[in-house]
Amino acid sequence: MEKQNDSHVAAMGPAQTEHSSLRNNRRSATGDSNHDTIPVPNKTTTTTPRASAVDPADIDHIPALDATTEITYRYLTFATPLPPANTIRTTPNSTRPPPPLPNLAPYTDPTRWPSSRKNLLLALSCIATFLTAYTAGAYSPPQHLLQTSLSISSTIPVLSGITTFCIGFAFAPMVLAPFSEMNGRYPVFVVSGTLFVASQAACGFAVHSLAGLLTARLFVGVGGSVFSTMVGGVIADMWDAEGRNTPMALFSGSVLMGTALGPLVAAAMTERLREGEGWRWIFWHQVVMGGVLMVALVVLFRESRGSVLLGRKARVVNRWYEERERVGFFGVWVTEEGEGEDGEDGSGSGSGMDEEKGVCEGRDIAGSPSSPTATLRRIRWLVKDDEERPSVGKMISISLTRPFHLLCTEPVVFFFSLWVAFAWGVLYLTFGSIPLVFRRQYGWGIEKAGRVFIAMMVGAVLATAVGIWQERILHHPQWVAAPIRTSGSSSSSSASSTTLPASKTWSFIRRTFPSNAPESRLYFTCITSTLLPLGLFIFGFTARPTIHWLAPATGIVLATMGILSIYLAVFNYLADTYHKYASSALAAQSFCRNILGGVFPLVTGLLFERLGERGAAGLLGGIAALLTAVPWVLVFYGERIRGRSPFASQLEKT
Repeated sequence: MEKQNDSHVAAMGPAQTEHSSLRNNRRSATGDSNHDTIPVPNKTTTTTPRASAVDPADIDHIPALDATTEITYRYLTFATPLPPANTIRTTPNSTRPPPPLPNLAPYTDPTRWPSSRKNLLLALSCIATFLTAYTAGAYSPPQHLLQTSLSISSTIPVLSGITTFCIGFAFAPMVLAPFSEMNGRYPVFVVSGTLFVASQAACGFAVHSLAGLLTARLFVGVGGSVFSTMVGGVIADMWDAEGRNTPMALFSGSVLMGTALGPLVAAAMTERLREGEGWRWIFWHQVVMGGVLMVALVVLFRESRGSVLLGRKARVVNRWYEERERVGFFGVWVTEEGEGEDGEDGSGSGSGMDEEKGVCEGRDIAGSPSSPTATLRRIRWLVKDDEERPSVGKMISISLTRPFHLLCTEPVVFFFSLWVAFAWGVLYLTFGSIPLVFRRQYGWGIEKAGRVFIAMMVGAVLATAVGIWQERILHHPQWVAAPIRTSGSSSSSSASSTTLPASKTWSFIRRTFPSNAPESRLYFTCITSTLLPLGLFIFGFTARPTIHWLAPATGIVLATMGILSIYLAVFNYLADTYHKYASSALAAQSFCRNILGGVFPLVTGLLFERLGERGAAGLLGGIAALLTAVPWVLVFYGERIRGRSPFASQLEKT
C-alpha cells in the first residue's frame, strides 16, 4: 500500500514525447528500491505501467506523468539509493533544462564520516566539557572573598552556588533533550553555550547580592549541562558500540581534568588577586575562554544527529524533485514493491551505495533504467523518526518522568545511579576537603594547597589510558576467538573464523566472562573501582604532619582513577543494556550524580571538622567499598537480572 497525496487525482495522460526521443534517451541503469511505502487504508492506488527494456515497441505505450499524477511517499534511510531521475520532458510548459542534483555530501551518515571530522567534533566536545567542569571546580577557592564581598557571616550560603549549579545541571538536560532530538545538537549547543557564557559574565560583573549570585550560577549550570550530558549523544552519533569506548574515555578524562585544573588556577588567582576587585577575574577569564569556545563551535561544529541530517536530506531531494517538475521533468524510475528491496529498514548494501555522495555508485542519477521491472513514478521522501515522533509536550513529559520511573523500577539503574552518584559526590567534596586538610595538617595556604589538584590531573590521565587499554584487552584475539572448527567444516567457514591454539586459561575466560555480553563493560571496573575506597583510606589516614604530603596526594591519584572508571563503566553499561531507553537511564544517573555532587560540598567542612581526617575518610571509604559490590553482582548475575527487567528483556528480544 502507498500513502497518496489527497490533492492529486489518480490519472495518467498520454505520452507527450516523440518515440525517437524516448529511445535515444534510454540509458543503462537500475532502479532498486531500498525503502518502505507507508500504508494508508481505504485509499485507491493507480499503478504506473512498467517500462520495458527488451521490446522497443512497448516504449511507445509508457504513459507520461504530469502535475495531476498521484505522489507516492516512501521512507528514506542513509542506505537508500536514490532512484534514477526521468530525463524525458513529459510536459511542454517549459524549455529550461532540468536542475542538477544538489550536493548531498553534508547529509552523510555520521558513522561514515572521515576520522578527521569525527576527531574534530570530539575535540570540540571534550574542550567544552573540560570548560564546564573547570567552571564547577573554580568556584570554591574564592568562597571567603565572595563572603566578604556579599557581607554574609558564613561561607555555606556561598557554597550553595555549587548546589544551584548542580540543580541546573540535573534538570536542564531533561527539558533540552527533546529539542536536541528534533532540531539537532548544533542549535542546542549554540543557544545553551551562549547562556553559559552570559551567566558566567553575570557572576563576574553583577555579584552584589547572594540571590543574584545563586541565580546566575543556576543558569551557568543550565547552559553548561549540554556540554556534559549531551556529549555522550554526540559520541553515540558518530561511533557504534564497539568503537565508542576510546572517545568516551577521552570525554570522561576531560571532565576530571577540568574539575582538577579549575580549583588549581582559581586558588592561585584567589591568593594573588585578593586585593580590591581583582578576584573577579576568576569569573572573567572563564568568560573569555567560553567566548573563544563559542566562536569555535559556531564555525567548526557540525550537526551529528543522524535523524536530523536524514530529514534535511529528504527535504533537499524533495525540493529538487519539485524544481524538476516545474520545468516538465516528472518522476523517477523505481522498482515495483517487493522487487529489488533490501529490507524494511533500508539497511541493505544498496548495491554499491556511496554514502559520501548519497547516490549509488556506478549508476546514472539522471538516466532511465533498462530494467524491465522499472516503473516511472512521482515520489517524495519521508523520515520514519519524524513520522513517529510525538509532540514536544509529550517528549518533554516522557523526558521528565521516564528517568524517575526507571530509577524506581529498575534495580540496575537504581544501584548504578547510587554508585556513580556517590563517586561524583566524593569528587565534588574534594573542592573543599583538599585545601582544608592540607591547611590543617601541613599549614599550607590556598595557592599551595591548590597545587595538590595536580594529583587529580595525573589520576585522570592514568585512568583515561587504562580505559583505552582495557578495551583493547577485551578485544584480544584469544578472548573473542571462535571455537576451533573440525576438519569436516567447510573451507569457507573455516576461513572466516579465528583459529588459535587451545588454551585452558583462555577457554575458561571465554566461558566465564564472555566478551560480547553487556557485562563485559564491567570486568575491569570490578578491579579499578576498588581504587576509590583505597585512595580515600590512604588520603585520610596518611594526611599527618609526620608523613610526607606525597602520601595523601597518592591517595587522591588512586581515588580519581576509581571515580573515572566508575563513570565510564556506568555510561557504557547503561547505553549497551537499555538501547532506545538509554537516554532515560543515563538521565536518571545524571540527575542523582549532580544532586549528590551539589550536596556534598555543603557538608565537607562539618564532616572533616567533626570526624577528623581519619573518621571522614573511613566513613567515605567504607561506603565506597560496599558499593564496589555492584559490578561484581552484575558480572555473575547480570543476565538473570536483565531477564527480570521489563525494559531490558524486551530490548533483548527485538
